[in-house]
Amino acid sequence: MSEDEELLAAVEAVTREVGAWLARRQADEPVAATDRAGAFAAFAAVDGPASAQLRERLGALRPQAGWVDDELAQELPATGEWWVCDATDGAVQYLLGLPQWAVTATLLREGEAVVAVVHAPLLGCTYTAVRGAGAQRNGARIAPSRRELAAAVLATSQPPTVGADPVARRRAGESLTAVLGGPALAVRNLGPTALQVAQVGSGHLDAFWEYGPDAVNLLPGALVATEAGAAVSDATGAPWTPAATSFLAAPPARQGELLELLAAVR
Repeated sequence: MSEDEELLAAVEAVTREVGAWLARRQADEPVAATDRAGAFAAFAAVDGPASAQLRERLGALRPQAGWVDDELAQELPATGEWWVCDATDGAVQYLLGLPQWAVTATLLREGEAVVAVVHAPLLGCTYTAVRGAGAQRNGARIAPSRRELAAAVLATSQPPTVGADPVARRRAGESLTAVLGGPALAVRNLGPTALQVAQVGSGHLDAFWEYGPDAVNLLPGALVATEAGAAVSDATGAPWTPAATSFLAAPPARQGELLELLAAVR
């Protein structure tokens, strides 16, 4: 077993601990806040302590690794080791009392994700991956779906910054129009980005695409999907990097068809 595979087990244990802490504090009903400020305050009251727990425990596992503080960071360090994490990925769902949220933790080394965990406590699933060693869901190896596009359920989302980015906003709309006009069975948004991308790796979703820079949210799911055998690229078919402004994860047999649909986006 490699050093990274040994580290993965410890990282998974940390995400489970933090996930259980958050799950105990999530209400069954939506938060009472009726305005943006109130919702942000309610979220900070749980996400702040959860993030501190995640940072403390992961920092103890890898003291030499830095910590990316900005969850909306559009550029990630290209050298050294860094933790890229989100204690409550799916803030909106968490505040609404919905189960579609996850704790994510990724170790970045020399600009590449090498260890990733996406743990969704209330959905009962944990995705893990180590670069070069495959990906698992709840301890079992996973692989993308083999469904044809006419039987496929695709997913998409928009980065938190898309509202302030007119180009990404336009491209998101154009891509949805293009894909809805194709043969796919359905298009959905099922919660946090990292979880949806990981679900492409296990075949629970057939593909996921997005426009706009979204490195922190995409990074853990991208490693899971890649190690599971999915094709991960930008919307032109070029290899995806954290600096890319578009993203596509799909079974290799479906990638070409989806790239043709997305080619309509200016």
